Amino acid sequence: MLRCSHPCADELGAPHPQKPATTERRSSERHLTICRIARVRGPNDIGLWRIRNISDDGIMFAAEAATSVGDELEIWLSDSISLRGEVVWIKNGLCGVAFYDKIDAAGTLQALASEQVAERHRALRLPIEADAIITLRDNSYPIDLVDISHRGAGFRFAVMLEPGTELNLLLPGGELTRRAVVRWSEGNRGGLWFVQPLGSSDLESMARFRENMTQ
Repeated sequence: MLRCSHPCADELGAPHPQKPATTERRSSERHLTICRIARVRGPNDIGLWRIRNISDDGIMFAAEAATSVGDELEIWLSDSISLRGEVVWIKNGLCGVAFYDKIDAAGTLQALASEQVAERHRALRLPIEADAIITLRDNSYPIDLVDISHRGAGFRFAVMLEPGTELNLLLPGGELTRRAVVRWSEGNRGGLWFVQPLGSSDLESMARFRENMTQ
């Protein structure tokens, strides 16, 4: 059964789930996904992984993040739809996960499609507390990033930035830059939209991302 939860919910106190029935994981129809991302939390890391396909019994990711067979993963397909499963194989940049509880894959994809066209929908993001630099009219200023996705970031800034403001953003680590537009702002909080999305591998591992920030 599909289980819904808020991403901040901590279920470490919940009973240990049953091991997935790996002998049945290929018995259901697989659904290919195009450009769909999941937020995945493992034992020691969290990241945004690209989904290759999904079935009632499991999911395949294309990701180079550090994980091992037997790892338990919590997977958010959206901010309201989450699943749990176990890594059952890893090969050539692909990772297969068997769900602990069977889902209705077709129904889940339909629900995700409906969410995507809903008002105020936003892409899955990763929490981050990091210093970045923005350039406005040839002047540079520090800005605090509070969350990030491939297509944008939430921020705190000393003054209010007007929606529609265009700027250059130098991400932590000093190597990644993006042209961005302020999509919304309220007080010193706001959200940026990246004109060019980040690469699919840039946010696969927050541990790796934070390492790059300090180099």
